[in-house]
Amino acid sequence: QVQVVESGGGLVQAGGSLRLSCAASGRIFSNNGMAWYRQAPGKQRELVAAITSIGSTIYADSVKGRFTISRDNAKNTVYLQMNSLEPEDTAVYYCRLDIPPYSFWGQGTQVTVSS
Repeated sequence: QVQVVESGGGLVQAGGSLRLSCAASGRIFSNNGMAWYRQAPGKQRELVAAITSIGSTIYADSVKGRFTISRDNAKNTVYLQMNSLEPEDTAVYYCRLDIPPYSFWGQGTQVTVSS
């Protein structure tokens, strides 16, 4: 059974940094794309960053230059390094693992940025 588990959220002041981790079960991890999404209160879930199996990345315009997505296939883990955090980054952050035609989501981790 595939499992995706996020960790690393918390409360941080504006300008600070956090690193989120997403651990996926199963040996299928290295062959599939992974992505981070976020959902703020009253808003739709939005894509933050994604990484393919070969390491190509894309980012939302709002986080370019501040966030970095990376993966460690040996550890079955994808990371989201978040720097220069802003109050607008406050949201629940979710990890998604793609195994076409399915997608598997984690339970989310809360990130709160205080001004």
